[in-house]
This record gives sequence, structure tokens and C-alpha cells, in this order.
Amino acid sequence: MDERTFGRSDQHASVIGLGTWQLGADWGDVDDKEALAVLEAAAESGVTFFDTADVYGDGRSEQTIATFLASRPDLHVLVATKMGRRVDQIPQNYVLDNFREWNDRSRRNLGVDRLDLVQLHCPPTPVYSSDEVFDALDTLVEEERVAAYGVSVETCEEALTAIARPNVASVQIILNPFRMKPLREVLPAAREAGVGIIARVPLASGLLSGKYTADTVFAANDHRNFNRHGEAFDQGETFSGVDFASGVQAAAEFAALAPQGYTPAQLALRWIIQQPGVTSVIPGARTPEQARANTDAARLPELSDETLAAIRDLYDRRVKDQVEGRW
Repeated sequence: MDERTFGRSDQHASVIGLGTWQLGADWGDVDDKEALAVLEAAAESGVTFFDTADVYGDGRSEQTIATFLASRPDLHVLVATKMGRRVDQIPQNYVLDNFREWNDRSRRNLGVDRLDLVQLHCPPTPVYSSDEVFDALDTLVEEERVAAYGVSVETCEEALTAIARPNVASVQIILNPFRMKPLREVLPAAREAGVGIIARVPLASGLLSGKYTADTVFAANDHRNFNRHGEAFDQGETFSGVDFASGVQAAAEFAALAPQGYTPAQLALRWIIQQPGVTSVIPGARTPEQARANTDAARLPELSDETLAAIRDLYDRRVKDQVEGRW
């Protein structure tokens, strides 16, 4: 699979990576054996970038990755984790002592002396404007606790603030055919600055797979059930902030745009990796079959201008007004 570079850190990542939130929590139950099988399927399909967080299953996702990589010393995988969501979300908690504590925990979970890439995990907006926060992150690099750092953001404005920081290696942001606002300013700014873009929630929490109907029921411990209106964390993380009922209708229209040989999910992933400035997209997977199907999108032909225009028209008509004012 093709790899792309995080310009400021010179690290490389497969154009399609693997998001491992599903292997920790909040997507229903995935047992340990199945989680390891998902990692194996992704790696065997050419994935060289795993994204995790200390809060996914309270460390379970990080530990599962560590177990898998220990069994496969032949693999070279860039592992990005995140920190900051295990405490009250106030700017005062984003200080060096806490960073070191969180960093130590993730290094233990992942079984490494130095983290490849650590990202602030959607912190309060004022954090992105704090010189002290970024001085502390620079200290983690100087202490060789981390090789590089980035941020995960909710809004385009947060992304632009982070890109202006000289040592931010990557920005992780929601980008998919139902969340196009980052195309306007964020991706061009990142390209100019040499900042990597990690596209998360690429299938709008599965909505863009075309598999759901208005009657679909999700498990009680699945965020697509308990966070539809932002009850637990930012609403934009669930179905990309799109109302589920109208989103199902828009997703059916999206699925009809898939060229022959593409699944709707592969259409969404192919659309993302064709956007200039995207370094890697990180779909999640609950089964090995899903992981392999996701990576197949990187080997499909590029989408035509006609298909790209049709996707944009759908977004403008059905989705744009729901999401652009908030994120």
C-alpha cells in the first residue's frame, strides 16, 4: 500500500490506516481474539499505521496493539496514541506533570520506551492557544518520551490554530463525504505548513456504509446509541453530527453513486484519500473482513470528476446545513 509522509516529523504512514477505538470500547463488544485478528488482517493488507488512545477501553486498545506487535517483530507499524480525555476537560489539566503521567501510562500499555506520535485528544478549545501547553509537548520530545506530537480536533478553527504551531506534526480531524468543511481551509493550510492530516470518522460511524435503516438498533454500550445528541462527548463524533434519520436517507443516495466494483464504504474511503493534503485515513473495523475491505479501497481506481461532483452535490443538498455551522 502507498505510504505518505508527515512532513514535519518525516514519519511515514500507510494511506489507509486502522483506527482502533472499536477494539477498546463504545462500539459494542469485541473480544480479545477478534481484536487481534483485526490487527493481523490490517497488517497483512499493508496497513502500517495504527491509531489508538489511552481512553479507548481505559487502555485496552493500547494493550491489544502491544500484544499484537510483540508477536510480530517483523512488522514496522507507526502507532499514534492520544492523551487528555481521562480527566476533567478543563485547560488547567493540560500541564507538563500530567503529560508525563499520561505518557508513562501509554508507554507501559504499548510496551515501548518512546511513543511514535502522541496527540492531544480533542482538548478544550483554549488549550490550542496556550504557549505553555506546546512548550510542555516540546519537553516530551526533548526527554525522548515521544518522537513527535500532534492534535486531534473537533473544529476547523481549532485545526488552523494548531497548524500555526511550529512543531505540530499532525492534525486529526473528521473528514468524509458528509463533513467537507476541512477541504476549504484546513487541508490547504496543512499542505503549506507540512503538517500531516489524519482523517478520522471516515464512514460517519458506519452511516456511509449504506447498511443502516431508520429501524437499525445499536447495542446499549455503542456510542451510536448513547451519544446521538452529544450526551457523552462531542456530538460530531457520532454519525459526524448528522441526524440519523435524514443521514440514512442521504447515505442511501450516496451508496447509489458507487461505481461498479466499489462498496459504499470503499467509495467514501477512496474519496478521502483523493483529497490533496490527506496523509492517512483511519477507518475502524470490528472484524478481519471489514479491515481487509477497507484497505482494498486504496487499490481501486481513482474516482472520476463526475462522481466527485455528484458527491459534492449530495453534500450541499442534504448535509452541509447540518454540520458546517458547528464544526
